[in-house]
Amino acid sequence: MRKQTGFTLIELIIVIVILGILAVTAAPRFINLQGDARASTLQGVAAALQGGSQLVFAKAAINGVQATNTSNDLDIDNDGTADLTIINGYPNANPNLGALDVELAEWVDLDIELSTVANPTSAFILTADTNLFTITLNGTAAGEDCEVVYTNADEGEAPNIAVTDTGC
Repeated sequence: MRKQTGFTLIELIIVIVILGILAVTAAPRFINLQGDARASTLQGVAAALQGGSQLVFAKAAINGVQATNTSNDLDIDNDGTADLTIINGYPNANPNLGALDVELAEWVDLDIELSTVANPTSAFILTADTNLFTITLNGTAAGEDCEVVYTNADEGEAPNIAVTDTGC
């Protein structure tokens, strides 16, 4: 009788198959790459809004209209025409989607469409309300917490830019 050492070929194949099945079922629970990518994209949008609003505030400070609690028009590109409306020196969240879309393009570069578009093809969808606007990722289901909300600045403060990515 020969002494057996090691695994037989059948035993080795069975172990590999079992490990493969475990990896296929368990890996998606531990590796949520799509959700992380969507959350990172929203963080980037928030950073772009923050940086753009700071540049607008700098331009408003140069023009001496950074400390007013009323709406002012601001010429960003020095062509003699007002490009966007500011309040307290920062961009105003205009509830008129058409105007907001035009103004938003003046201070931040995003591939964005209005929420009223039937079949949007851009990366981001824009909705607005009084004193705030919301940017969501295209393809986000209703009710998912996956958005960036810009709220107008209070006097003497910067605007509130909040990211909610728990539903991404």
